[in-house]
Amino acid sequence: MAAAFDVELELDNQDYYSLLNVRKEATQDELKASYRRLCMLYHPDKHRDPELKSQAEQLFNQVHQAYEVLSDPQSRAIYDIFGKKGLEVEGWEIVERKRTPAEIREEYERLQREREERRLQQRTNPKGTISVGVDATDLFDRYEEDFDEMPGGGFPHIEINRMHISQSIEAPLTNTDTAVLSGSLSTHNGNGGGNINMTVRRVTSAKGWGELECGAGDILGPLFGMKVFRNLTPRCFLTAQCGMQFSPRGVRSSCSLMTARHLDQNTMGYLQWRWGPHSAMTTSVVRDTKTSHFTLALQLGVPQSYLMMSYQHKFQDEDQTKIKGSIKTGWFGTVVEYGAERKISRHSVLAATVSIGVPQGVTLKIRLARANQTYLFPVHLTDQLLPSAVFYATVGPLLVYMAIHRLVVIPYTRSQKQQELELQRKSSEVDMVKKKQEAESAVQLMQESVRRIIEGEESKMGLIILNAWYGKFVTDNSTRQERAQVIDVTVPLQCLVKDSKLILTEASKAGLPGFYDPCVGEDKSLKLLYQFRGVMHQVLSADTEALRIPKQSHRMDTEA
Repeated sequence: MAAAFDVELELDNQDYYSLLNVRKEATQDELKASYRRLCMLYHPDKHRDPELKSQAEQLFNQVHQAYEVLSDPQSRAIYDIFGKKGLEVEGWEIVERKRTPAEIREEYERLQREREERRLQQRTNPKGTISVGVDATDLFDRYEEDFDEMPGGGFPHIEINRMHISQSIEAPLTNTDTAVLSGSLSTHNGNGGGNINMTVRRVTSAKGWGELECGAGDILGPLFGMKVFRNLTPRCFLTAQCGMQFSPRGVRSSCSLMTARHLDQNTMGYLQWRWGPHSAMTTSVVRDTKTSHFTLALQLGVPQSYLMMSYQHKFQDEDQTKIKGSIKTGWFGTVVEYGAERKISRHSVLAATVSIGVPQGVTLKIRLARANQTYLFPVHLTDQLLPSAVFYATVGPLLVYMAIHRLVVIPYTRSQKQQELELQRKSSEVDMVKKKQEAESAVQLMQESVRRIIEGEESKMGLIILNAWYGKFVTDNSTRQERAQVIDVTVPLQCLVKDSKLILTEASKAGLPGFYDPCVGEDKSLKLLYQFRGVMHQVLSADTEALRIPKQSHRMDTEA
């Protein structure tokens, strides 16, 4: 299995144009001429030795595959846009043959969407939240008499007073229908409950969708609801929702209506009306840019009315650091919040927020989001506005994060990167060994052809490649630690000589038969020493630079 994967990876990295040594604008005649020449060189029937025959068959198949793709106009257009990956997408065989590159790109994206939809039908999208409430008010609100009566030296009493767990999974039924199953469990001071909900969503068109919801719980009775979303214009949409909750006290109806509009490219305006047990009218403006996020909201309702304003600044760093602050005031009092958020690993984000309110007190909220799972830890420190609680809630998490980040996260991340680099290095070494073996095999297959080419060129004092090297060359300005990494490509280049001329396209020369990359990721060059009409010539060419020889400017006796 691993060997098959390596072969697939190797072929994916191969450039068909470079393999055939033709331009990307090559005509059908140029492709056919190059293909015929390589077929004559690598045809398995020309070799009697079993090992050489096997090597020739492998190279012959690669050349044949490259020609099949590039000689077909549609396959060539797909390959030019998407590479080999595009040719593997199912459905191309039924596509109309005469298409422009723009039409091919559109068709490719459609086939990709269909494949993704089929893949979604076979998997779920789990999402979950775990919230653990901690009561730590004994740290700051303790009375002296309680301290004296506390057994065991009077350690502060910290307890978990609430917990909430919710989970949901999605199950695509068809390309337009999706079922969502969700449930939750919660407990607070010894009393708890749970509920389960089932939602079926249908996408009716490109402009809207609708969903039906039913649920049940151990405290409240069955729930039935409906929700509709609709794009009214390209800049405005509407969401309507209604539901009925059956409880021991009777049937409770609720209804909500929300409309939103793009005010500009980065700003949205929302207007929401909600009727039911908590009726309210809310309007808000949200502006989200690359560096900031601003929200202004006003709610008028029963039993709560409030005015809220929040601002978040996004730093353009690797860890996606964000700092935020908000103020919310209403009939319930005033709450001020500030905090920060930072990415601590590839899939994990850690956030801490300090909430200071009257009469709520001081609360520290810690949130860890990993993939689609969220873990919340609200720690209630005090019911009063104590400066000490505010100080420790602000400085404590910061010091703990810095210590853990320096002692745990950074060493772990560095170790992971070193392991990845080591795996990449080993993979590159294995790939280089395979490429080297293929290049050596190709050189062996070229020996007889090169001998005939040299005899023909010598008879007419034509083009003879004396020496050729490909790779990284050490210059006078290079450091002592740097060393040359080059390979001898005299035979492969002599094999490409035709009618006393050698033409190399602008494609990477590492894809030519008999070549391989001796220094992955480095700047490479091709250095040639050749003879034409008894005169020595020399040239140094960049890896992706087109080259035509012989040229008068390459003469070694030419003045600089």
